[in-house]
Amino acid sequence: MNSITPHRGGAPVGFLTELGPVEAKAVLYLRLWCDGPDAQQQVWNDFARELGSENGRKALKSFETLCSLCVRHGRRPLMRHHATCECLGADESCFANFVGYASEGEREDALMIATTIVRPDMAPSLVGLAQDFGLALRRMALKTNTSDEKPTTFH
Repeated sequence: MNSITPHRGGAPVGFLTELGPVEAKAVLYLRLWCDGPDAQQQVWNDFARELGSENGRKALKSFETLCSLCVRHGRRPLMRHHATCECLGADESCFANFVGYASEGEREDALMIATTIVRPDMAPSLVGLAQDFGLALRRMALKTNTSDEKPTTFH
């Protein structure tokens, strides 16, 4: 009898609020992308609004290809929670760390995690896509943080 249940990847391991902005957005967009066309439109709208049409399209293409490779070459389906759930699942945590490492240029760590998500021969391609996607999320986070700051007044 196999002691590993197919739902273990969905086991809660934390909360989205415990993640950094890049990792949290990576999980949110993964959830939305898997929810279908209406939610995918929301992803596109966010990218276009935050990055502009051209850069948003590039980020979306990287993310779309990343998700496609995970589906086609994944070791197993990634388990995920509902888009509005505050919990962080085990697979989602793995995905978040993967994108985070890739966006920081930590290629070896990202590659190691990628081999747990997809077949080893597909892992390098996955890392490149995650890096592009993660860097776009970093730009979005920086833009959000900058617009949240109060203007400085001089006397």
